[in-house]
Amino acid sequence: MPEMPELPPPLAVVRPDWVDNNGHMNMGFYMVVFDIATDQLWPRLGLGAPFRERGLATFAAEAWVNYVREAHEGMPLACTNEVLGYDGKRLLATHRMYHAREGWLAAENEVLYLCVDLGIRRVTGWPEDVLARFAALSTGRPGRRLALARRGG
Repeated sequence: MPEMPELPPPLAVVRPDWVDNNGHMNMGFYMVVFDIATDQLWPRLGLGAPFRERGLATFAAEAWVNYVREAHEGMPLACTNEVLGYDGKRLLATHRMYHAREGWLAAENEVLYLCVDLGIRRVTGWPEDVLARFAALSTGRPGRRLALARRGG
């Protein structure tokens, strides 16, 4: 069992309208919280608003979610982020969602992001300064389900 990481402050609390008829957070809202976690990671990587000012953006090409434990109304959620790997046009990251007070893992998410030129809406290469940030933060660990390149193809 991996050691529990030090958690950042909560970034969301499960709202009543996020709960489905099974009494737990609806699966779509897990993605909402993971997207908020992505927004917290982007400044460290030089992405987000400053990246868009350069005419570039990140688009999610593929995502995987592992639902580990139910999240219920009122539960505070905290997420950690990890850059697993990257290449000239792709970035693989993982987010883990925890109960912000009790520390147990609720879900994990892997996402394969692409660098997109907004002017032509096509995949393009990451700028050198962004690649340098990726290199500084990448753990090099493989994803549990996703990879930079398609497997077996």
